[in-house]
Amino acid sequence: MEREQPLAPEKGFSKSIRFPLSSARTAPHIRIMTYTRAILFDKDGTLFDFQASWSSSTSSLIAELSGGDPVLSAVLADAVGYDVELRSFRQGSVLVAGTSADVADALLPYLPNPQPLRSVLIDEIDSRAAQTQLAEAVPLKAYFAALTRAGYGIAVITNDGEAPARAHLEAVGVLDQIGFLAGYDSGHGAKPAPGQILAACAALGILPGAAIMVGDSTHDLLAGRSAGTRTVGVLTGVAVHHDLAPHADVVLPDIGHLPGWLDTQAG
Repeated sequence: MEREQPLAPEKGFSKSIRFPLSSARTAPHIRIMTYTRAILFDKDGTLFDFQASWSSSTSSLIAELSGGDPVLSAVLADAVGYDVELRSFRQGSVLVAGTSADVADALLPYLPNPQPLRSVLIDEIDSRAAQTQLAEAVPLKAYFAALTRAGYGIAVITNDGEAPARAHLEAVGVLDQIGFLAGYDSGHGAKPAPGQILAACAALGILPGAAIMVGDSTHDLLAGRSAGTRTVGVLTGVAVHHDLAPHADVVLPDIGHLPGWLDTQAG
């Protein structure tokens, strides 16, 4: 039996690229020479800062579902791992790594009768998500353009719905730079299962070993490890360093540090 040969780096993968970002989070000029062909990004907490992006819309959803009742509001917030007074998400919150269906299932047992249909609540959560303006972790348009010029394929793998994810990426002008997008409802399953990642690699024409999965939660990293990718954790979500480190090749402050780390891997 013939042994499968590893994919060779494509032409153009060894080149200097300049990231035109004003933040000190990025190396101003780096040289990348690596076997990595694609970078797969989680969305919330990775491309977008989680606390800054989702606190307001979560408070609004809880206030509406509770009808302004402070006791019910506290119960609903606790059910999804959200602190109403601090307007912040707790570690392990279903809102961080769960799907819209997971969030609905966490809320439904505490809603007064008559309860909304599960499907109606999921649709409401997805609709609110699509209308939420998210805070970019770094200026994404310039960031993705630089990665594309360097020859990397880009995918976004999220446990959000595909429609809200598409709306968020279009709103910041990067949808056309993404080679593959999958939400929990795209037919490939949800993280931490590896289905979305395997589908992304197939769509981009690479083996999982030639990809890096970047995310802010253990769900992201476990999915990457299960699929066979390298994994990078970032701290723009709710998890802290020691949560992510056991499952990651490296933990970075944010995605702006990724090009510099890739440069160190070029050897």
